[in-house]
Amino acid sequence: MKKYLNLFDFSQKVNYKTEVLSGLTVALALVPEAVAFAMIAGLSPLTGLYAAFVMGLVTSILGGRPGMISGATGAVAVVIASLALSHGPEYVFATVVLAGLLQVTAGFLKLGKLMRLVPHPVIFGFVNGLAIIIFMSQLDQFKDMNGDWLTGQALYILLGLVVLTMLIIWGLPKLTKAIPSSLVAILAVFGIVIGFGIDTRTVGDIASIKGGFPPFHIPNVPLNFETLALIFPYAAIVAGVGLIESLLTLNIIDEITETRGRGNKEAVAQGTANILSGIFSGMGGCAMLGQSLINVSNGARARLSGIVASVTLLIFVMFGAGLIERLPMAALTGLMIMVAIGTFEWASLRTFNRMPKSDIFVMVVVTLVTAVLHNLALAVVVGVIIAALVFAWDNAKRIRARKSIDENGVKHYEIYGPLFFGSVTIFNSKFDVLNDPDEVIIDFKESRVVDMSGIEALNKITERYLKVGKKVHLKHLSKDCQQLLKNADEIININVLEDPNYKVLVDKI
Repeated sequence: MKKYLNLFDFSQKVNYKTEVLSGLTVALALVPEAVAFAMIAGLSPLTGLYAAFVMGLVTSILGGRPGMISGATGAVAVVIASLALSHGPEYVFATVVLAGLLQVTAGFLKLGKLMRLVPHPVIFGFVNGLAIIIFMSQLDQFKDMNGDWLTGQALYILLGLVVLTMLIIWGLPKLTKAIPSSLVAILAVFGIVIGFGIDTRTVGDIASIKGGFPPFHIPNVPLNFETLALIFPYAAIVAGVGLIESLLTLNIIDEITETRGRGNKEAVAQGTANILSGIFSGMGGCAMLGQSLINVSNGARARLSGIVASVTLLIFVMFGAGLIERLPMAALTGLMIMVAIGTFEWASLRTFNRMPKSDIFVMVVVTLVTAVLHNLALAVVVGVIIAALVFAWDNAKRIRARKSIDENGVKHYEIYGPLFFGSVTIFNSKFDVLNDPDEVIIDFKESRVVDMSGIEALNKITERYLKVGKKVHLKHLSKDCQQLLKNADEIININVLEDPNYKVLVDKI
């Protein structure tokens, strides 16, 4: 409990200038995305902005990964869109609160460790797919209000400002890193547009962001079983999507910063943030890879940057809406395109010839599912399932048996490799029951019985030998295996000093 209450590491050296300036940059980048995600969900822009403020502030203070940014996200928006359309925002707020409770429960149950099951090709595919999503979403800025592509002067102005933003972000760090290049780029393009009176799309053209402090209220929904039955499926998906995206983002930021975050603590923080977001009129959300990458690429490593970003965002909403609404979308578009370029794992393309074909397949599938369906949780689950099946297939082929007959005429089968559902067929094919001598020893010293399918395979092979009147001994089996075998006393050769001790995975009814 002491670690959970130890919110700030005061022994950490904090570059206050970098943290504050990076927080300001992130706040500017949060505005258009929060508004866009709220509109995707069919909610008011302020609902997304309030979620970005609450999620960002709470996770920055309580989270397990300093420097990571949370807010309203597209993954959550897609899930709740149909509920918002059919039942309205109050049911969305209730769903977000319930999702938060599920995430807090997952954190206290330490389910964050399940992220260890996500293989590296899945993470590569997830990151690459998300980079494609970020890039493709910026293409909407090159269309007019009717959805047609811009042409002529409007297109040239937008392209020029976007390219200028990207050049500043790329080139300034080569000269100085005193100020985040992304903030300089936004301010420079903003100054050019205002100074020369350039007519280009601004944040205000998307929606007004003017509002007050997030209003506190308990979601106005009937407290009955019908409501729970309605919102629980949505809440479960929101909780799952949020945790998967947040914990994957945490792992990616860990790699970049060469530090280690705490997944279970982050799960509790995400859940707490969603509970408060639903109570303070927010649409909920999770960690945001794009904004997190902006933050860490600016050099931010402490909690201060996230706190500054969320508080600054609220200041924009309450007092600075008029100024922020004049911010050119070209600057933010250029920033997000650079984020997409930086997010994409270009190294994964260079490893195509060196990676196993199965890993390449998993990576490509996850990338396509992420980019095409925009369903990050589904992409990760599909990737993990495919990787698990490939792993099972590869291990199924590794089981083998070395055969020998000793001076007493006893035949020995020394088994190598795991015995589980995938290797049962190959295991059974190794034995010549009819032609074997009257006494057989099957040695599992270099093998392991993994699951109930393996136990059943042992039962069947011993029954085959017993039916033809031959005696079989099973050596080096764990006590767990011995207890699950039929007629164990008759067929198991006990070796107390050398028999291993492990558990077998069984189905409990």
